[in-house]
Amino acid sequence: MRATHTPETTGVPDAPPILVLGATGSVGGRLDAQLRSLGATTRPAARHTAIPFDWDDDSTWEPALRGIRRMFLMAPDRVPVNPGFVALAADLGVEHLLLLSSRAIEVIGDQRLLDAEDTVKESGTGWTILRADWFDQNFDEGPFLDSVHAQELAMPMGDCRQTFVDLTDVAAVAAVILTAPATEHLRRTYEVTGPQALTFAEVCAIIGDTTGHPFKFHGDPGSYRAAHTAFGRPAEEIERELTAYTALRSLGDSKPADTVPRLTGRPARTFQEYAAGVTAWS
Repeated sequence: MRATHTPETTGVPDAPPILVLGATGSVGGRLDAQLRSLGATTRPAARHTAIPFDWDDDSTWEPALRGIRRMFLMAPDRVPVNPGFVALAADLGVEHLLLLSSRAIEVIGDQRLLDAEDTVKESGTGWTILRADWFDQNFDEGPFLDSVHAQELAMPMGDCRQTFVDLTDVAAVAAVILTAPATEHLRRTYEVTGPQALTFAEVCAIIGDTTGHPFKFHGDPGSYRAAHTAFGRPAEEIERELTAYTALRSLGDSKPADTVPRLTGRPARTFQEYAAGVTAWS
């Protein structure tokens, strides 16, 4: 049986609950737990929570939004943030939208997230945007887990350095923002990164050291094309992704931002710290 969340978790008496979309997912689940640890009242919302939320079912929108003043806004990969939902949130009195977005979306042409950012900025209510870099958890909860088990990863990023970030830190930053005084973070965009800039080869080496098994990395476009063609993916989709990765590489090495330590008061977690705690690789 699928576990469900209670409708609301109790924190500060009489405080309006904070709506957490995607509360059964990797980001939302961590955020919901961190908000509760800070004493906040939350309303976790996803397809199978006690108060359900479904981007494809607008009958779930108003019950999820009723009585909400602050909310964490995200949509699963490839799912757009519906402007109608954001407009409804503003109409029902939501005062602060915190949107999870990504770094470099202009360069890679991520129209879904560009549209989402424009939607919240034009909503008429308060907003904050988090632009996160590559998630550490892609390697144990996301798309790279199968590659870890296969001990081989193809990503057309060459030796370009990226600032991989732990989702625990993304959630911690979001929790600080959603529990801060009302105007402290309004109309701001924060980049959320880890403390290191690592190549994919270095990341694979860390994982190999952690698991005790070699983890090969192929950083050229040809290897990526061959691997994803073997998966049966459409050629046009693969070529679009290669174009986006080429654009991302053109930016050069990513630089760590200070958002995590500045907002949370503690250092961001290193990739080594993340890897040491993973159980999915054993």
